[in-house]
Amino acid sequence: MLQFKEIANHKHNISVFTVWLFHISALIGIALGFKEWFITKTPLNLIIIAVLLILNFPINSIKKVNIALLFIFLSMLVEWIGVHNDFLFGSYYYGENLGVKIFGVPLLIGLNWAVLTLTTAAIAQKLFRNSLIKIAAGSALMVFLDVFLEIAAPNIDFWYFENNIAPVRNYIAWFAIGLLLHFIYNKSKIKGEFVFSLHVYLVQLIFFIFLYGYYHL
Repeated sequence: MLQFKEIANHKHNISVFTVWLFHISALIGIALGFKEWFITKTPLNLIIIAVLLILNFPINSIKKVNIALLFIFLSMLVEWIGVHNDFLFGSYYYGENLGVKIFGVPLLIGLNWAVLTLTTAAIAQKLFRNSLIKIAAGSALMVFLDVFLEIAAPNIDFWYFENNIAPVRNYIAWFAIGLLLHFIYNKSKIKGEFVFSLHVYLVQLIFFIFLYGYYHL
């Protein structure tokens, strides 16, 4: 019982360590030539991050659960529109590495965008006071990460744009969608844990910057 309480007390540090351990291990593994093994563990990694975010954010009220589910739904909806209509993001389709799909969209993509929205919102919430700046900054953080993610995506079988290049309208669309998601977050008046959110954002940013360098430099 005492050990369980000690673990609970160190939940935050254990969670941060776990997130970095998984990503650093993957970077080392990919660099050593074990790309296929590590990349296929992407769904597990995304689920672990989501679970740790639930524990540390924390998602501990009906309001927070509803907001998270709304983010998942809206992300899945716009991705469905995007996959079936080129005008939103450009012409693209999903690979197999993100797992089970519904109408061409992996279930995990909705979870991933919800996690990214919550973490960037918590960061912006901590750094800025003005609501409009929070909304714009949170959306900008999402798009900044997406720039490197889009470059890495075809190399790790996430998704594929025509000519393997995401068009400018993809980033414009996601910035606009990010504004909507962050507007909803700010209107909800919920608060997220800054430090863990920052670690999640930074570790993913570093991971995809590494992949960009690994495949393109």
